[in-house]
Amino acid sequence: MRTRLGMRALPTGVAAAFLAVATATAVSWMMFPRFERGTPIMTYLLAIVVVGARYGQLPSLLTSVLGVAAFDFFFVPPYYTFAVADAQALSTFAIMLVVGLVIGGLTTRIRRQAELAADRERQTGALAAMTQELALARTPGTVASVAARHVGSVFDAEARIALGDRSGSIGEYDDAPVRLSLRIGEETLGMMLVHARRSRRLRSDAGRREVEAFANQTALALERVRLAGEAEAARVSAETERLRSALLTSVSHDLRTPLAAITGAATTLLEAGPRLDEPTRKDLLESIRDETARLNRLVQNLLQMTRLESGELKLQREWHPLEEVIGAALGRFANLRVALTVPRDLPLVPIDDVLIEQVIVNLLDNAAKYTGKNGTIRILATATEETVTVEVADRGPGLAPGDETRVFDKFYRGAANGTQGTGLGLAICRGIVHAHGGRIWAQNQPEGGVAFFFTLPLGGTPPLAVPRDA
Repeated sequence: MRTRLGMRALPTGVAAAFLAVATATAVSWMMFPRFERGTPIMTYLLAIVVVGARYGQLPSLLTSVLGVAAFDFFFVPPYYTFAVADAQALSTFAIMLVVGLVIGGLTTRIRRQAELAADRERQTGALAAMTQELALARTPGTVASVAARHVGSVFDAEARIALGDRSGSIGEYDDAPVRLSLRIGEETLGMMLVHARRSRRLRSDAGRREVEAFANQTALALERVRLAGEAEAARVSAETERLRSALLTSVSHDLRTPLAAITGAATTLLEAGPRLDEPTRKDLLESIRDETARLNRLVQNLLQMTRLESGELKLQREWHPLEEVIGAALGRFANLRVALTVPRDLPLVPIDDVLIEQVIVNLLDNAAKYTGKNGTIRILATATEETVTVEVADRGPGLAPGDETRVFDKFYRGAANGTQGTGLGLAICRGIVHAHGGRIWAQNQPEGGVAFFFTLPLGGTPPLAVPRDA
C-alpha cells in the first residue's frame, strides 16, 4: 500500500519539510514588511498542508515545528533570534503550532482516506479482472492458477490454491498467515493459502475480508467448472448410450436382413435344388452373392468406423490412376447402371487406393438405394491444378432442407429416407476424405436426385505416367 511506501520514504518527507519551510520563508521575506505579520503565517500553513498531503503526518508535524521556529527567527522582533519580546508573540506561536498540527492531521487523514479509496478501487478492479478471467477457465487447474496469480499480485504475496479437501499438511505453506477454505455450502472444494512478504495487512480484519472476497470468487469458479464437467460427462454418457443403442439396433437389423436372405436362398437350394429350373437356381445364387457382398460392406464399414474413431487409420499413400480405383469399386456391384465420365488426361492422385475405393463403394451403395434398378448413377471426375473432384449422383427424391450436412453424421438417415442402412457409410466417407486433406459435400440437383462431391489434393511430384490401356 502507499502508506507503507510513505513510511519507507520518510527521509524524503523530512527533506521536503525543510525545503517547504525554506521556500515559505523566502516567499514571506520578499513580501515582508510590505504585508502584515499574518501573511508569513498563511504561507507557513500552506507549506504544512502541501507536505502533509504529499508525505504524511510525521513530515507535516516537522513542518509545523520548523515553521513556528522560522517565523519567530525571521519575522518576530527581535529579529534573527529565538528570543520573544512580548507575550502576544508566544500566543501567536502556540496558536500557529496548534493550527498547523490540526491542518496537518486533517490533511494526513484525507490523504489516508484517498489512499484507502484508491486501494479499494484497485482491489475492486483486480477482483473484476480475476472474475472475468475465471469465467473463461475450463479446468480446476486453470482456476487455481488464475486465482493464485491475481491474489499474489494484489496482495504482494505468494499464493497457492490447494484443490480438494486439504485439511492436512500443505508443506511449505503450513505457516501461511492466511488459510481460507474454498467452500460452497457444506462442501470444501479446496484451500487458499497466502504467504505475504509483509503479513501485517493480511492479519488485520480488513485485509482478511479483502482476501475472502477473492476466495469466494475462486470457490464459485471451481463450482462452476465442476458442474460444467459433470454436465458434459452426463451429456457424453447419454450420447454414448444413444449411439450404442442406435448401433445395436441398426447393426442387428442390417445383419439379419442379408443373413435371412442368404439362409433362405441356401435352404431352398439345398432342399429343392434338383426340382428347380436353371433361371430360379441362378436367381437364388445371385441373391446369395449380392447379400454376401452387402454383408461384407456392412462389416467393412463397422471396421472402418472403429479405426477412424480410435485414431488408428493410417494412410498408405501412393500415386494411382483414379479410373482404376473407380473401376475396382464398380466391380463390387452387379447389374448397376452407371454413366461414367473420366477424362483420359486425368492426373495421377496421391491416395490410399483401398480407402478411396471404400469411399466410392459407399457412395455407390448409397446412390443405388435411391436410384432403383432401372435408374442410372452418374460418376464424373474432373481436375484442376490443385485438386481432383469426383461426383457421384443418384436419381432419388433428394435431401430435405438442412440435411446436406447432417447426412454425414453417424447413424443419421434423412427424413425422406425409407431405405435400410446403419447410417455409417457417409460418415466413413467424410472421415477418409478428411484424412486425405480433401472435403466432401452433398447438394440437390435441379433435375432431381442428390450429387455427392469429394475432392482430393494433388500434392508432390507424381512419377512418370505410364500409358493407360485403351
